Amino acid sequence: MPAANLDGSPVLNGEGKQVMHRRVVVQKLNRKWAQVKVPDCGWVRFRLTRRDLPSAKTFRVTYRNNGWHVAFATVPEPIDAPGNGEKIGIDRGVAITAALSDGRTLNCPQLSSKEQAEIRKHQRRGARAPKNSAQKTAEYAKVAKLKAREANRRKDWCEKTSTMLARDFDVIRFEKLNIKNMTASAKGTAEQPGCNVRAKAGLNRVILAQGWGLLHRRTGEKAPGRVEDVPSPYTSLRCSDCGWIDKNSRKNQAEFVCSACGFACNADLNASFNVAAGQDGKKRPRPMACAGGTTPRTRSSVREPQLLLW
Repeated sequence: MPAANLDGSPVLNGEGKQVMHRRVVVQKLNRKWAQVKVPDCGWVRFRLTRRDLPSAKTFRVTYRNNGWHVAFATVPEPIDAPGNGEKIGIDRGVAITAALSDGRTLNCPQLSSKEQAEIRKHQRRGARAPKNSAQKTAEYAKVAKLKAREANRRKDWCEKTSTMLARDFDVIRFEKLNIKNMTASAKGTAEQPGCNVRAKAGLNRVILAQGWGLLHRRTGEKAPGRVEDVPSPYTSLRCSDCGWIDKNSRKNQAEFVCSACGFACNADLNASFNVAAGQDGKKRPRPMACAGGTTPRTRSSVREPQLLLW
């Protein structure tokens, strides 16, 4: 079957010759199972994860720690905007993966304490096993299987969360974060070694386990043109009620109390309010109540607010 571009023209390689692809043949066996014809192999059964058969031009069969998988290359249709004019701000963090400006907090699922103990147990057994032995290979394979389970949970959560955001809101605003720089190693060089290397490595693992980048990317693919990045400076230090910027207002990771007006709220929720305001330059109305039932305090200072100019 000849490959073609979106406009119907044939796909050409570097020598100007048309590239030929074999047609993907998929048959449904029952409600849960189907089979695909693999070149030079024959029919291969696989378990359906969707109701309808995939309509793809190519597919890939891979082996992972939790078994064989077949993936069909399809271009999903973008999700239409609901048309309600609502905007949502998302503040991404470690303690709370995604704090939404409507008051909801979403957390990416992690391995349970029992599963983490299983990983440590198999790592110890693998480290003590003889070199190049079958026992060492088996123990590390069990570790890889548990870590693959964590990655699958993270991908599933990002898919469901991004679909919810694309369906419920017209404009989705994320705090602009450079995740690559945030998770860079701190070990330094031999001439200038870094400090707190192990602590920074642990923080990097926690950040990467939250799926920040995957959530942003999948939301942008499902809601093209409706995802905006808001500059991150002062989003966690600016009061969402009066606009005052003071580092002393951030008491700790979870508590924010404005030093100017006394507005009290969860710190991540306050940051999501600022992200939702974005670059519009408009002051967000005072919320009736914050997460956990905390009501905003009345204004207790006459100092002028220090507004951030974009």
